[in-house]
Amino acid sequence: MTVSITDVASAAGVSASTVSRALRGRPGVSDEVREHITAVAASLGYTASRSASSLASGRTYTIGVLAPFVGRWFFGTVLDAAEKVFSAGGYDVLLYNLGTPEARKRFFTKLPARKRVDAVLSLLIPDEEEAAALRSLGVPLATTVGGPREGFAVVGIDDHAGATSAVRHLVNLGHRRIGMISGASGPLHWTTPVQRRQAYLDVLADAGIGHDPSLEVDGGYTVEGGERAMTELLANSRPPTAVFAQSDEMAMGALRVLRRHRLRVPDDVSVVGFDDHELAEVVGLTTVAQPVARQGAEAARLLLEQLDRPGTETPGHVRMPIRLELRETTAPPNPRGPQ
Repeated sequence: MTVSITDVASAAGVSASTVSRALRGRPGVSDEVREHITAVAASLGYTASRSASSLASGRTYTIGVLAPFVGRWFFGTVLDAAEKVFSAGGYDVLLYNLGTPEARKRFFTKLPARKRVDAVLSLLIPDEEEAAALRSLGVPLATTVGGPREGFAVVGIDDHAGATSAVRHLVNLGHRRIGMISGASGPLHWTTPVQRRQAYLDVLADAGIGHDPSLEVDGGYTVEGGERAMTELLANSRPPTAVFAQSDEMAMGALRVLRRHRLRVPDDVSVVGFDDHELAEVVGLTTVAQPVARQGAEAARLLLEQLDRPGTETPGHVRMPIRLELRETTAPPNPRGPQ
């Protein structure tokens, strides 16, 4: 015969609701009672029914995740870390890949996540209309991109401070001809390239270095884009002695081009990236390190916390630490090169 939750409750000497809370890891049950119920359930061969739990609680035990580029390293790393937290909490993930304007418009027009998810983790930055649509779902919301936003728990970093440390490092080494590979053509409404560019401009101004627009090239946050951008910078009548790439993937593309042109890094050109990609240490890249996986895990934890404690205030902006990781791709400018 199939063992029911009532059978477990009777054998454990507790109510069925206590059994349900204990086996789903919900609060309100002591560790001692939880262990006792878990042992009784195991001895009886009881397996919780997801459909029954959903009917009883009104939940789907599914978290919706909105992503602009699933294949990109940053988004993939955040998603992987978040999914592990969701899975440990007994939740599945429903992924919405919104990498094209058409897919994004279709999602926010039809809102297919309504009544299908218990919470939403957004890896894209919604505009005001899109944010209002997500709030209308009436579920906890979290994001790992952009700044503070009403109704969202935000986990992220200070992009301006990180880029400032990268460009200031190059200035302190003595570089005055500093190029930047940006991500201007990144995801829609993306604020990261704006903030990192502003930091670049601010540091140059503070150092009394004139801004040369020809030293700014878009790399689209990809390795291939970094290659194209570095090629364009080298074609400049006065190439840079150092380059700040707004992501490690673009920095790696730049390194590939410099090697192809038989230019030595950092003797001929210094390169600094941003992110601390898993391959950054392998190539010796100086970079601004940010805890990408931890951001995904923390955002997921905050969502589950809100689900466990309905009615609690939405957490504000959680800012993760960053640091400049000095490796082998930066050095003072070559006195024989352009200044």
